[in-house]
Parts: sequence; C-alpha cells; structure tokens
Amino acid sequence: MSDYMIRATAAGGQVRAFAASTRDTVEFARNAHNTSPVATAALGRLLTGSAMMGAMMKGEKDLLTVKIEGDGPIGGLTVTADSRGNVKGYAFHPEVMLPPNDKGKLDVGGALGIGVLTVIRDIGMKEPYVGQTILISGEIAEDLTYYFTTSEQTPSSVALGVLMNRENTVRQAGGFILQMMPGAAEEVISGLEEKLATITSVTALLEEGKTPEGILEFILGDFGLEVLDRMPVGFHCNCSRERIAKALISVGKRELQKMIEEGETIEVNCHFCNHHYPVTVEELKILMEQAR
Repeated sequence: MSDYMIRATAAGGQVRAFAASTRDTVEFARNAHNTSPVATAALGRLLTGSAMMGAMMKGEKDLLTVKIEGDGPIGGLTVTADSRGNVKGYAFHPEVMLPPNDKGKLDVGGALGIGVLTVIRDIGMKEPYVGQTILISGEIAEDLTYYFTTSEQTPSSVALGVLMNRENTVRQAGGFILQMMPGAAEEVISGLEEKLATITSVTALLEEGKTPEGILEFILGDFGLEVLDRMPVGFHCNCSRERIAKALISVGKRELQKMIEEGETIEVNCHFCNHHYPVTVEELKILMEQAR
C-alpha cells in the first residue's frame, strides 16, 4: 500500500500511538482543488490528522468531521474521515498565496488566522458528539493537541507536516498522534517529552526515509512499542450522480422550475472532491416530476 497508517501502544498500554504517511492523499487533494502551496499544507495537515482521528472510532459507519474556521485569508477547512482510513476535504479559499513565515516555512497559521476548531463525531447516537476549542496557533497540529487535552481530557502530542517540491507538488506528508492513557507513570511522560524534544519535524523524519513504523520506533522504541494494525489511507469521496439528483430534488419544484426556464445545462460541483456534474434541462424536468 502507498499511503497508510499504523496503530500502536507502548509502555504496557500507557501510551496510545498513531502514525501515517499521506503523500499521495495530499497530492490528490492538491490536484483536485488546485490548491496553492500554503493551502496544500493546511489541508494536507488536517487530512492527515483527521485520518488518524477517524481510526480512533470503532464503528464501520462512524463518521468524523473536523472544521476549522478563521479570520485569515483561507477562511477555513472542512475534512471528514471514517474509521477505515477514507478521508476527504477542502479549503474555503484554495487559491490563497502568502509569503513564508518568520521561520521560512509555509504560513499556515497566518492563512487561518484567529478562529475555532470544531470536531463532530457521529457514532450512531441520537445526537453527534461535538467538541470545540479556539485556535491557539492555526498551525493545526498544535490546535489538535490543545483540543485533545482540553475537550477530551487526553494529554496528547500531535505532529503533522507537508513538504512541497519546487514545482508545488507534494514531496512528503504525514504525521503522528501520541496519547497518554489514564494513570501513565511520570517517568514515561517525562521520557517521552525528552524524546519528542529531539524531533525537528515530521517531514524531516519522512525525508530520512522513515515509514510510519520507523517514526514510532524512533519515538517509542525504548518504551516497548507494539504495533497493533495498519490500514490504507486514501482520499475517497462518495459523491455520485444519484446523490446530486437527490440534492436537486430536495430544493423543490419552484427552484427546479426556475432552472428549467433558464433553458441551459447547469453544473453541480462537489465541495469535497471538486468533481463537476452537468445536469441537462431534460434531466431537470425528470427530477421536477419527482420533487414535491
């Protein structure tokens, strides 16, 4: 498999860990949405983080949605993921261009600005679980770390990265999430903090040729790492002509009649994968017969 993630434990179950390599997934998103470098980095980080968060859910039909809304020029991001490594998402303004930040890196924080992070977990209950925190940096990994610690009371370390080629294609993408389980020993926590302090970036580890297994071995190898499973990760959108038809029917006869009277083929666009669906006047007439 090309893109994939692994799930693991360490220190006798005191640490839960995920690591993922997502270059092809992020490149697919970049190509589908024609994102600028900074938008690619922002969307790629959230796609990677959400894929790993989705894997924390147990049900096959469970669905995770992560939304970031900020006052920066990119406006926001929306990503959804399931428990099987399928993920999709989009940036509100994918064309945004910004100069590098003061560290010479793509300025994801500046693109998102001040705002909120919302996590929605639909796990088949009457109401989905919704958690929300402020953006503390807009760099996404730090914001997810803050979310886990404050909203879910799970001390965590999240690292996400996207490295671009000169021609603006994706060179590397991936990340990891480490979580301390209740009752974790102080020496495990301090030892892990010391190890994390030696890491410059996830993309540096990927550039060294480290796989998700290699990344977790580097961080948790001294803590009795045990890899539990691995699963493919990919950009997957479930849009279809049938779903588009249902959406058009739902707007009602009056709106459909207006479209028909204009006498031109309309084009319906999927936000998540940017696929375009042309719908002819004749098709609109058929749909109007099915509408209320």
